[in-house]
Amino acid sequence: MNLSFFDQFETPIFLGIPLIAVAMVVPSLLFPTPTSRWLNNRLLTLQGWFVNRFLSQMFTPINVGGHKWALILASLMIFLISINMLGLLPYTFTPTTQLSLNMGLAVPLWLATVLIGMRNQPTAALGHLLPEGTPVPLIPVLIIIETISLFIRPLALGVRLTANLTAGHLLMQLIATAAFVLLPLMPTVAILTGVVLFLLTILEVAVAMIQAYVFVLLMSLYLQENV
Repeated sequence: MNLSFFDQFETPIFLGIPLIAVAMVVPSLLFPTPTSRWLNNRLLTLQGWFVNRFLSQMFTPINVGGHKWALILASLMIFLISINMLGLLPYTFTPTTQLSLNMGLAVPLWLATVLIGMRNQPTAALGHLLPEGTPVPLIPVLIIIETISLFIRPLALGVRLTANLTAGHLLMQLIATAAFVLLPLMPTVAILTGVVLFLLTILEVAVAMIQAYVFVLLMSLYLQENV
């Protein structure tokens, strides 16, 4: 019974073909595409307003050189929000509960920011490994600690997103199972459990959006350090 709770995180396979690729492509089909009309519809206007607000807030502290990343980070934000929200629907699969996918997103983008910093300003990039005014005996230790913390960043990005979504899905399944089991035995308690499940679902919708925002926000902070 305990193992069945984790079945929802297994990649669905149809005719021997993993359907994780389909789950990653479907969100892109739900967004409207711009038309040649002078006036857009409400959905396009809302989408444009959201992207503009997000980019203006995200790139305000970043200099002009880092604005080349606007398209990448905006696309990543919309992609993560779409996948996380669609994963809350019944009988769906959430690809972002897979650590391999999250690490596949975090490692290349983090590595790109580090390489940009090493190419454009190598002195400042290496200067982050040693805080100013460090006593001489502590220099080797601090360099090792800062290097380890630097390489842990992509791991923290991937694990944070995976752990939060996995914990939320597990908690929702546990409460839903409890409500289903208690319904014939104690209907009043089952109804209260259903109310808790409804509130938890609303919370998970917020968590799905917040975790996508945090992922992109931390990536922009890493970019700000190296641009």
